[in-house]
Amino acid sequence: MDENGLDRDLLTKASCMGNDVDQGKVSGRTFLAWRKFRRHTLSIYGGLIVLLLYFCALFADFIAPYDYGESAREKSFFWPTKIHWRTAAGTFCRPYVLNGYKLYDRDFTPHYVEGTETNSELIAKHLDIPRADVDTRVYPIRLFVRRPSAPHKLFWLFHTNRRLFGIDGEGAEASARDPHRPMVFLLGSDQLGRCVLSRILYGSRVSLSIGIVAVCISFSIGMLVGGISGYFKGTTDVALQRLCEMMMMVPGFYLLLALRSSFPPDLSSTQVYFAVVTILAFIGWAGMARVIRGMVLGVTRNEYVMAARALGAGNLRIIVRHVLPSTISYAIVSATMSIPAFMLGETGLSFIGLGIQDPEASWGNMLNEARDLMTIRMHPWLLAPGLMIFITVIAFQFLGDGLRDAFDPRTIVAAKEDA
Repeated sequence: MDENGLDRDLLTKASCMGNDVDQGKVSGRTFLAWRKFRRHTLSIYGGLIVLLLYFCALFADFIAPYDYGESAREKSFFWPTKIHWRTAAGTFCRPYVLNGYKLYDRDFTPHYVEGTETNSELIAKHLDIPRADVDTRVYPIRLFVRRPSAPHKLFWLFHTNRRLFGIDGEGAEASARDPHRPMVFLLGSDQLGRCVLSRILYGSRVSLSIGIVAVCISFSIGMLVGGISGYFKGTTDVALQRLCEMMMMVPGFYLLLALRSSFPPDLSSTQVYFAVVTILAFIGWAGMARVIRGMVLGVTRNEYVMAARALGAGNLRIIVRHVLPSTISYAIVSATMSIPAFMLGETGLSFIGLGIQDPEASWGNMLNEARDLMTIRMHPWLLAPGLMIFITVIAFQFLGDGLRDAFDPRTIVAAKEDA
């Protein structure tokens, strides 16, 4: 017994039992939630798509056939490259491509013409070059092709010049100053003759990571503020909740524009990235804090929390070690559903020119070239970044729906009864 008449050994045992019971409940809920999640087919597919997207973003240097800034001046708005699988005799062979040229007719309508012996005279006439300079060679597509002119770092650590795929053959590594050098554009090229597929892969690093980083920051703030508000109650609770309400009253996108406009215009791409992350995190924590506060109000009545308080544990330790872990399930689900919102916020900023700036790639600034209806009609492949945004958002929504159903206490109880 201590000076307050409390049996500390009993309290310690009660605290440990409370933690053990709570951890056992968490483990049981996690197992039942996983069983429930496996029945959600769309969520499984959504999760696999999300994993695939992040895998491609992580290995973008290796998967992309070109660097995000590599271009060919005479191949602007170039059509997706045609891949050939048959020889001239009609037999199957290794896939290959031919060098392409863009010619204009009298109405200045562009036409894509492959460099073959049949077309060489036409190409030479329109480009005003000798016929011998028309490239009619065959360029096989190979895996793990070596590109000495485009070295990169794998995992930002290991130097290598190999790419997952690319064209091979004499002339494939032509000088960067050659405006007609052969390039393979599986999704076409943009206005500057840059590979759209490569820029999508590099841009996925920005568009996908910015949601993860912003969620981690904003949810950490929201959970901590909500935990403090619900644990202390009283004046602290009232003050923090009024602050949250003030933050939620301001229209998010307009606050985003105002904050971004306050930064200097000459920031580097890295500085812009962290500025956008900071802004997105700043405007996204208030809603999370209010929900966590409501959950914490119920958790503080549990026996193990009161036992830890009686043992003299600090308030911050109790909040972090005993209170907030009970809200992790909700936080995971909410974070999954919020990542697309943060990603769309960055896309909106980049689309209007206030986010990641060219030549750095992000899905938002790539869509900047597709604002004109005439451009979209003539070059529909410029909408590929928008398709990637759509797929990513839908995948996250499916994954979030499955996690929400899996961690719903009512569905967990039903799954336990079925078991």
